[in-house]
Amino acid sequence: MSAHLADLAAYVAASPSSFHAAAEAARRLSAAGFTGLAESDSWTPGAGRFFVVRDGAVIAWIVPEGAVPTTPFRIVGAHTDSPGFKLKPKPTTATRGWIQAGVEVYGGPLFNSWLDRELELAGRLVFADGSVELVRTGPMLRFPQLAVHLDRGVNSEGLTLDPQRHLNPVLGVGSLADADVVGLLAALASRRGSDVAGYDVSIADTQPSAAFGLDGALFASARLDNLSSTHSGLAAIIALAGADTETSEVTAGVDAAAGPTAPIAVFAAFDHEEVGSATRSGASGPFLEQVLSRIKGDISSDDYARALAGSWCMSADAGHAVHPNYAERHDPVNQPIVGAGPLLKINANQRYATDAVGAAEWARSCRQAGVAYQEFVSNNALPCGSTIGPLTATRLGIRTFDVGIALLSMHSARELCGADDPAALTAVAKAFFAPE
Repeated sequence: MSAHLADLAAYVAASPSSFHAAAEAARRLSAAGFTGLAESDSWTPGAGRFFVVRDGAVIAWIVPEGAVPTTPFRIVGAHTDSPGFKLKPKPTTATRGWIQAGVEVYGGPLFNSWLDRELELAGRLVFADGSVELVRTGPMLRFPQLAVHLDRGVNSEGLTLDPQRHLNPVLGVGSLADADVVGLLAALASRRGSDVAGYDVSIADTQPSAAFGLDGALFASARLDNLSSTHSGLAAIIALAGADTETSEVTAGVDAAAGPTAPIAVFAAFDHEEVGSATRSGASGPFLEQVLSRIKGDISSDDYARALAGSWCMSADAGHAVHPNYAERHDPVNQPIVGAGPLLKINANQRYATDAVGAAEWARSCRQAGVAYQEFVSNNALPCGSTIGPLTATRLGIRTFDVGIALLSMHSARELCGADDPAALTAVAKAFFAPE
């Protein structure tokens, strides 16, 4: 496994929930010299490297020396959440000697892919005193499939799963008196279950990521949609900060008027994309707009509009590779494969935000990075998904295009990509942040 792929695997392992993904991003940003800010504090606009976390979302940025009110932004956007399951209220149940957890479907997971896997609970607990703790259990639950002996037609007639009846994971044997899911989670924070005033807890797969296949050309992992893009944007802005540190002594005495100032690099990873983004930490919410405004500080509305007019957003979210066993579900001409480079995602109905101008900027960034790319368009007979791209373009009026790495088994508990594609997307994100 390459160093980049190993780092992606480590990021996925540290991020079983959107809250953990944001916290791990914050940890890495702090280690790279970024300063964490609180939304409730006063911010002083100016050059530097900063980040802010809102629930399961994180935004980081680098303001270069010499930035002026009209200096544009270059934004790489992604999302931290993945489809799966979340704990219901009163989550501990017991049926016929089995202790189970009550869960609710989150987004659009492939139900069957979650069967017979060792799963964990992970997320945040909010206590009555207002404190917040992130917790994870490690392997704890399983959705057990019905044996073929009791469902003789399953292989010929297909598997049908009722999410209310069939997707209640087991975590032990006994009665209600023998277990308390909330109490178990609270104990991980050295608290009592009665202290918990609220929780946002997901179920996550615990199997480690792995490179495999001929010459290790394939990579399987949980949550590639969309931690693959989150990791690429995060790695790119951290690399940009390192490059800035290496050249700061050379550029410190340069007159800003002697040439154009570098753009303001922004990495924005939102929560709740899988359920529509219409939350305070989602792309339809005000988070990015508020942060961009505060980065600029007290400038005129005309200067702010000019800055946005010169800005770009690269919306990064995983896309579909052609499936060898279901090729008829794909466009017959545009059939991207894993390992052949990241995707430019195109949809005539603007489910993706890419237009001709965005396609040209993507091509330029790929040339600068020395990376080949592919184009993705849906089969006309099938509906097309969407991303944060159109939402960002609508809220801010920023030129936006949609990209991502190609996956098989999207929305499975375990997805598959080409082993070289995550590093390629990161390289393009670096070139996008710092155009030559």
